[in-house]
Formats: sequence, C-alpha cells, structure tokens
Amino acid sequence: MLTYVIRRLLVAIPTLLGVATVVFSLLRLLPGDPANLIAGPQATPESIAIIRHQLGLDLPLWQQYLAFLGRLLHGDLGISSRTGQPVLQEIAVRAPYTAELALCSLVLAVVVGIAAGVVAATRRNTGADLGISSSAVFGVSMPVYWLGLMLIVVFAVRLRVLPAAGNDEGVASLVLPTITLALFSMGLVARQTRSAMLEVLGQDFVRTARAKGAGRRSVLIRHALRNALLPIVTTIGLQFGTLLGGAVITESVFAWPGMGRLLLDSISARDYPVVQGVVLMLAVAFIAINLLTDLVYAYVDPRIRYS
Repeated sequence: MLTYVIRRLLVAIPTLLGVATVVFSLLRLLPGDPANLIAGPQATPESIAIIRHQLGLDLPLWQQYLAFLGRLLHGDLGISSRTGQPVLQEIAVRAPYTAELALCSLVLAVVVGIAAGVVAATRRNTGADLGISSSAVFGVSMPVYWLGLMLIVVFAVRLRVLPAAGNDEGVASLVLPTITLALFSMGLVARQTRSAMLEVLGQDFVRTARAKGAGRRSVLIRHALRNALLPIVTTIGLQFGTLLGGAVITESVFAWPGMGRLLLDSISARDYPVVQGVVLMLAVAFIAINLLTDLVYAYVDPRIRYS
C-alpha cells in the first residue's frame, strides 16, 4: 500500500506541472494588461511601465515561466497584484469556507442520494421509483446558477426564512448554497446507487441470504449495499472534485467568501499569481481526493490489493 501511495504521489508531480503550465499559458492569452488595471485610467505610460517591471511582466514569457516554476519549487505562489498579500495567505483565508461548503454539500448528496437510490431499487417500477428517478434527472439537469437564483427568490425574497447571500448568519447562511451545490451530485449518486443496487439484488448471494432467513434490512445493508459500494464510492470521489469546481459559480451567486469567488475576482482583475495559486490548490485537492478514493476501495472490498 505504501509503495502504491508513493508511486501515485510521484505521478502527481508531472500532472501538477502540466496544470501549472496550462494555467500560466491561458492567463497570458487573456485580453487586458494587469498593469493598466492596477494603475487606473488616469495613469501615464511611465507609471504603467514601472508597474509592469515590478510585476515582471516586461520579461519574455519563457523567463516569466521559469521564474514561476522556480517560486513553486520553493513553495512560493507569489504576491497578489491586487491586494499586495502573499497568495498562500489569501488562499488560507478563503479555503476553509470552500471546504465547509463542499463538505456539507457532499454529506447531503451522499446521505440523500444513497437513501433515495436504495428506495428506488427496492421499489422498482413503482411510483416511488418514478418519482425518485425523475427528481434525480431534474437535479442533474438544472444549471447551478439558475437553481441558486430560484432558491433565493423563493426562500429569501418571498418567504424570508433564509438569508440570500453572505455568511453572516451562521448555519442559516449555509443552507441555500449547500442545497444548490449538492443537487447535481445528489441526483448522480441516487442514479448510480439505484443502478448498482439493481445489479446486486439479482445476484445469487442475495437470494441465498434471503433463503437463509436474513431480515430485509440485513439483506439490503450488509449484503446488497455493501457489495454495490464500489461504483458508488467512485462516483462520490469524483463528485467531491466536481463540488470544488462547482463552488466557483455557487459562491458567486450567494456571495460566499470562498476560493471560487476569489478565483473569479482575481480573473476579472487579471491577478495572475492568485489565479495560478487557486487553480493549483484545486488541482492538489482533486488529486488527493482521487488517491483517497482508491484507498477506500481496499476498505470497501478486501479483495482489492495495491502493489
């Protein structure tokens, strides 16, 4: 297992290098000059040139790229051109909010999705199955920004029971963005659980357990659900990474002070160091989640061995 983890970590190095290269290149293709944005509309060409020199934007691209990689090797993501603060500090302030939103959304998606999928599988071709399957399709199909706005209109504007934006009201502020972000993953987990459960419920070992007099709950949880977990775990692991990416839109809709909102604000301001740092941190999180998902496989199915 340790050898497998080390090998996966080594493979992650070129992956992160590729991510860093792509984000560095794409940022330089964006229209607009960060120096112009920082200097303001009344700035003189001389002051803009000074700012470009301070930011290192007057160097050839290959020199900027090597300087960027050199800082990365030392764990330095640079200084924000918008706030003047270290990028790591900016991310450290915002990351807990994104992690809180993503984890709450994941827990909601997993609990409701698995429960709904099990109910749909055990009541196949009934009204409950049709209702759950239709709701899952609805959740997967709805755009995040539209759903978020509709929830704000209903629960914040009309009913006035939940805050529309920000994080000033504690748990209440977390309800609407959590539901918005979780609905897509909830539908996907429910559909995957239903499919996996239907496949397992038809297996011989399930019929044998029933023939031996095992209770309905024991058959569903100890035998069927446990053996259906592998594809469900795969979906959950991938969805956590999707939740981190989806938080970019959700945080903007609900003015949630996380990394997603920081990313969009930094793109608008052409704050290259912050954009590069946030994308790299999201890539690291995604790689770590995929590795953790693979390790969970061995716990779910003892037959799996990594070498």
